[in-house]
Amino acid sequence: MEISKIEEKIRIETFEEMEELTQTLRKIQKEYPQEEYALEHLYKKYQTFVKPGMEQKERFSMLIRAAVELTTQEAPKWEMIAARLLMLEFNRELEENRKKCQIHSFYENLKYLTEQGLYGAYILETYSEEEVKRLSEFLDESRNDLFNYSGLSLLLGRYVIRTGKGVPMESPQEMFLGIAMHLAMKEKVERERWVRRFYDMLSELKVTMATPTLSNARKPYHQLSSCFIDTVPDSLDGIYRSIDNFAKVSKFGGGMGMYFGKVRASGSAIRGFEGAAGGVIRWIRLANDTAVAVDQLGVRQGAVAVYLDVWHRDLPEFLNLRTNNGDDRMKAHDVFPAVCYPDYFWQQARDHIEGDWYLMCPHEILTVKGYALEDCFGEEWTEKYLDCVQDKRIQKRVIPIKDVIRMIIRSAVETGTPFTFNRDLVNRANPNRHKGMIYCSNLCTEIAQNMSAIDQVEQRIETVDGETVVVTVTKPGEFVVCNLASLSLGRLNLEDDAEVLEVTESVVRALDNVIDLNFFPVPYAKINNEKYRPVGLGVSGYHHMLAKRGIAWESEEHLAFAERVFSKIHYAAVKASCKIAKEKGSYAYFEGSTWQTGDYFRERGLTDDAWRKLQEEVAEYGLRNGYLMAVAPTSSTSIIAGTTAGLDPVMNRYFLEEKKNGLMPRVAPDLSMDTYWYYKNAHHIDQTWSVRACGVRQRHIDQAQSMNLYITNEYTFRKVLNLYLLAWEEGVKTIYYIRSRSLEVEECEVCSS
Repeated sequence: MEISKIEEKIRIETFEEMEELTQTLRKIQKEYPQEEYALEHLYKKYQTFVKPGMEQKERFSMLIRAAVELTTQEAPKWEMIAARLLMLEFNRELEENRKKCQIHSFYENLKYLTEQGLYGAYILETYSEEEVKRLSEFLDESRNDLFNYSGLSLLLGRYVIRTGKGVPMESPQEMFLGIAMHLAMKEKVERERWVRRFYDMLSELKVTMATPTLSNARKPYHQLSSCFIDTVPDSLDGIYRSIDNFAKVSKFGGGMGMYFGKVRASGSAIRGFEGAAGGVIRWIRLANDTAVAVDQLGVRQGAVAVYLDVWHRDLPEFLNLRTNNGDDRMKAHDVFPAVCYPDYFWQQARDHIEGDWYLMCPHEILTVKGYALEDCFGEEWTEKYLDCVQDKRIQKRVIPIKDVIRMIIRSAVETGTPFTFNRDLVNRANPNRHKGMIYCSNLCTEIAQNMSAIDQVEQRIETVDGETVVVTVTKPGEFVVCNLASLSLGRLNLEDDAEVLEVTESVVRALDNVIDLNFFPVPYAKINNEKYRPVGLGVSGYHHMLAKRGIAWESEEHLAFAERVFSKIHYAAVKASCKIAKEKGSYAYFEGSTWQTGDYFRERGLTDDAWRKLQEEVAEYGLRNGYLMAVAPTSSTSIIAGTTAGLDPVMNRYFLEEKKNGLMPRVAPDLSMDTYWYYKNAHHIDQTWSVRACGVRQRHIDQAQSMNLYITNEYTFRKVLNLYLLAWEEGVKTIYYIRSRSLEVEECEVCSS
């Protein structure tokens, strides 16, 4: 085939000797024959950037930039073309680097990276040279064509392995294969088959692992988990231990949820001295400073959500932590406040909003009544709360319910927080309520697992190797850690039950393996992870899924489709976990759980023949994972997958993102005349449809969902309150940010999956 004049011009002016460029340009013309993607447009745009005297590498970068800036709503596929050119440039650099190091194969590259301390030695200790060579045959470079420019540039910039000087030594496909090899390491039967399945789900962008897994799998420090949750006890040692735990988690890239509901309020007694306690705010400020001081692998600031009950006496100050009013000494702008609500609060807000609400100190209640109010939920909590209200020995801070709600909404509109945790809904749906309580969620509000505080038993002096040492003995409590991944709904054939079953089985298996492969920053996390073996299977590309099928967000069709899709995923996840249990055994607390008794299925109305049969299988063979599904936000990983983030509607169909090298166009996935009108801007969507959809999905998610609400200046106090009430009535367990149109909130990449 003859080289066209335009191909020749582009090649001569960029990489004249690069035959791959000609092949790539021809492939682009074949795949995108429409006039708006003609190479003449690329060449003309390129000429506006190129300057005399530019080096060859810089000229090629201008060619890539030209493709990027041609990306518009009318011609969105230029972002795919730009990715092809970027991949070409990257491969050329990678080849040159490998030639210098005399690397000629995947195995030789692994050996080199291991020697350089960039790859974990455990990979080559597990896989023989022959195995690695066979596995390298799985590599499919054609899958690089699935990336758009934004996703590929993010992946190349942040996730592929580079030397200390920033020299790339790993391709995207090798990255996916390396992660797959790590996740399959401990498979004793058909290990190569599982490597293939894990590689396929990742490289086809049908599944994204959480950011820590994507970053750290195959590396020496393999901290693979996203989310940690600690219960802060009401003691000096306990509080500082929790802060220390947060520092260690943050050091290795994890995000944290901290429950402060047990810490005594300001003005309470300490060792009988009235008014001595400084309250929770001073301790939260300590967590705030730790978040700033201990960053996540030097990449970004530490991240922590702090939870407090709506009846805690320090609530008003807590709600002002991030706002711009009040005393700066009571501020903590780098934490994310979240409030835990019982049913009774929302009942009163709905039915008696002119009534009073009583704020009390948990320590005083424990001292006077002999029980911890926060240790119960539902009707028992309501009875005890009302009993405390009547007890004159307990100090009360009385505030009209309307004023409490006004403080919450004012903070939400101004800062996006507090997050919402509906504790009674969460605990009633807890499949492991036979073993404990859930007090709060994590940084991104999707994890809901049993929690309890770490308890120091004693410190004793011993002699070890002739030296006197102090040994601290602690009970590990239940320190929550969860491992996340997301099904990319925009890329899965959801109408094909077999594909949904197969991909879900693969990702549940991979997540279960993470538990045994993980490096834990604190020992308490390891103990709890092995007891419950929790995983958090979520989704991304929700809006992408709807738009591709021509389903309007604000429609009953949306709710019906969400029910069908999440029922399939739910069924597939339970079946996969049961299958692993049959092979490897159940999690330690399976006996007595609602999984085992069957109440889990009955409470959710999962009673048709297929579900009934699955219930019987679970009762007979058990379940490998005590917690299965949790839908996290997927900011960075959804960009890599070329899909929409988590459960969110898009903010814009098309926008320009400012980067250090210029503006980067961002386009809704698969944007076309067919999908255009189904990508309605999040702030233009009636939020009641988002809340109702969340309620529909919640039936099929044993943990929670990271769901945002999008409001505009037209929202009144009553309108926002009605969204909170509707969420509670629909069974929505948590709400993440309230995103006001004028407000920019910080995306969480820690939990990104």
